[in-house]
Amino acid sequence: MSAEVTEKSDNDFYSDAANYWSEIPATIDGMLGGFGFISQTDIKGSKMLLKQLFNTRNPPGRQYALDCGAGIGRISKFLLTDLFDNVDMVEQNSLFLEQAKNYMGIKTPKIGNFYSIGLQNFKPEPKKYDIIWIQWVLGHLTDIDLINFLMSCQDGLKPNGVIIIKENITSSDEIEMDRQDSSVTRPMWLFRRIFDKANLVCYRQMKQHNFPKGLYTVYMFVLKSKKIK
Repeated sequence: MSAEVTEKSDNDFYSDAANYWSEIPATIDGMLGGFGFISQTDIKGSKMLLKQLFNTRNPPGRQYALDCGAGIGRISKFLLTDLFDNVDMVEQNSLFLEQAKNYMGIKTPKIGNFYSIGLQNFKPEPKKYDIIWIQWVLGHLTDIDLINFLMSCQDGLKPNGVIIIKENITSSDEIEMDRQDSSVTRPMWLFRRIFDKANLVCYRQMKQHNFPKGLYTVYMFVLKSKKIK
């Protein structure tokens, strides 16, 4: 990670984040930093975006989705398993994944693989996924690892597949560091630069509405490889 983002070494950046999450309860409130009450609004906004995508020309399929930074499976349970036949989950905290099996309940049969690994070390299976969903986790990746991860994700997409990122955006146009959970919040210009370096084009963007005042602005980005015409 560049010095403009954090003065920590990469190893400390990742280990401090892992230590932070090891102390967080495996609950919706824990996953959302005490803002569990926004979950329904969040899912509603995400579902609206996906339904719009399914109505576009050459839409992504609905067979396989990948939930990145899945936690206990909140997004998999309320969003992805409602719209896709099969969902894989990747989450570095193995205790969260174990809780996910209970939390998902009757929807667990739709879950295929549980990958307990950090995104900086994860490579999706080639040409498997219609949607790769990445939400509120990219602040835990360095810029370089994020670019490399997004390039790996492209290899995991089917021909009409897309990467969807849903993340906080700073209003200050500056990179903001949270030393408590060892994460960064990036401004829009930096996301645009990262997408470009990862050979991705953002062809659809949507702002999440109806979140409480005082929270970061949240955007959803629908990304395709520049190689796809």
